[in-house]
Amino acid sequence: MMGEWMTFIVGIDPGSRKTGYGIIKQEKAKVVFVDAGVIYTKVADMPGRIACIFKKLSEILSQHELNKNNAKAAIEQVFVAKNPDSALKLGQARGAAIAALAMNNLNVCEYSARQIKQAVSGYGAADKEQVSKMVQLLLKLDFVPQEDAADALACAICHAYADAQNQAVLTGGTAVLSPDQPKPSKKIKGRLRLSEDQLLQILTKRS
Repeated sequence: MMGEWMTFIVGIDPGSRKTGYGIIKQEKAKVVFVDAGVIYTKVADMPGRIACIFKKLSEILSQHELNKNNAKAAIEQVFVAKNPDSALKLGQARGAAIAALAMNNLNVCEYSARQIKQAVSGYGAADKEQVSKMVQLLLKLDFVPQEDAADALACAICHAYADAQNQAVLTGGTAVLSPDQPKPSKKIKGRLRLSEDQLLQILTKRS
């Protein structure tokens, strides 16, 4: 049985061909890595892809017994794509993931890409490389997670921060999980980045 202030959070980065998932454990002031990976849908037709996402995600949830642990879930919201067909396929993939989460009794919250990037890196316009690096630092990983898995872990971390903020409001305390990263100082090809000194500063604080 889980103790007070401890819960598992599943983050999902949906896609019709690749769906990233990331599982963390939130325990008081800490977020701890549990598992992460990518679900590949190798079939050509959309009904087959949807079935694959639902089936494989359900298996992962069952493997970690998240349907028995009052776990929570977070998924990235659909962005408005220029290609309507791509947006439709992404929406269908999200629907399959949400259905799997809901069928396993997980409460699902949604966050925009900007909210997720803001929570993890301190900037809503951070690029994927920076998000991946910050996920690695925040979870103290000795490896760089795959891009889709890193995005899913970032989504889970975003929910952990939001949950900590909500708990702080309810108890009149301070949200201990709030990120305190310095703002990026460099802008390369229109994308915001942290300097090496700033990354080292964050790593020192987290170690």
